[in-house]
Amino acid sequence: MLRSLHIIGSRQMGGAESFFLRLVNALNGADHRASVVVRPQSPLLKEFDEATSVYQVAMRNGWDLFSVCDIRRVVRSAGVDIVQTYMGRASRLTRLPKDVRAAHVARLGGFYKIDGYYRHADAWVGNTRALCDYLVRQGLPASRVYHISNFVEPSRCISESRVIELRHQLGVPDDAQVVFSLGRFIDIKGFDDLLKAFARLESTVAGRPLHLVLAGDGPLRAELLALAESLNLAGRFHWAGWVRDPAPFMHMADLFVVPSSHETLGNVILEAWSYALPVISTRTPGALELIEDGRNGLLVPCKDDQTLAASIRDCLNDQSGLLVRLGAAGKASLASDHSSEVIVRAYLDMYASLCRSAG
Repeated sequence: MLRSLHIIGSRQMGGAESFFLRLVNALNGADHRASVVVRPQSPLLKEFDEATSVYQVAMRNGWDLFSVCDIRRVVRSAGVDIVQTYMGRASRLTRLPKDVRAAHVARLGGFYKIDGYYRHADAWVGNTRALCDYLVRQGLPASRVYHISNFVEPSRCISESRVIELRHQLGVPDDAQVVFSLGRFIDIKGFDDLLKAFARLESTVAGRPLHLVLAGDGPLRAELLALAESLNLAGRFHWAGWVRDPAPFMHMADLFVVPSSHETLGNVILEAWSYALPVISTRTPGALELIEDGRNGLLVPCKDDQTLAASIRDCLNDQSGLLVRLGAAGKASLASDHSSEVIVRAYLDMYASLCRSAG
């Protein structure tokens, strides 16, 4: 039985943390045991299943030598074969002792600085091909750079009564078409462009009221709400706040929009696909790898609210079944390339290969 230790040093809950949790829980099976190291303040502490051993290390900013030593002690006591780190803080502070035969795998979800953070690892995982190419260009050996994508939780059935209740809670009419988006309210997510695009749209499309639901939170919250007010979107724009369970919203929506100016991958695309929800996304690096334009989604230029508005309008006005075709093709893409079975198997194969190489 292989054993792995997974280390993440963030304090907040976001896309990287959610994937960390999904992967650790999925790895715990008959032939593998996964344990974790998180910070004492981490919201992840209450989320792991009973099979997961949880260790806490401070992982402070900068060169926290105490945490370096604490991580080494955990690695020794856990007796693991693989130590996998996520993002810069955990990767920088994980320096395996020379008398431990575990392999250090650094997983990257972005085009981050390599020197001082990741170069000392034994192997690297990029969740897109473009990211793996970047790692090789930075001088990392291609034979130890692995492309393994992400997976999301399977879709959940939600009762029609729950969807109707959600509509009433938000103030969305029963007959309205709903455009939905979610994420952290930070600059690269492009929610300002989505609001501007929505302001260009008529109040009714294909004879039905058109409403926008935005779920999320972050430092730009006040700015985005002020923008929505200045665009006179009151009554047809609904802010849902931070949502831990997007399932009811996915069932309520007719169309999912990803307006980001940059996404290395785009977990929200995978989440929408799991509900067979059609997706319009900007042409970010991640979306270009996931979406074949016109087959399993639609692509529009970044920072172009006029084209985004036109694409939304055309989709919702279409009478040929375009939305259904896009949603079905997206779900098929998820099943073939981004299911939990496919991704977990890829990680287990990589771990076994690294252990064989180490003798």
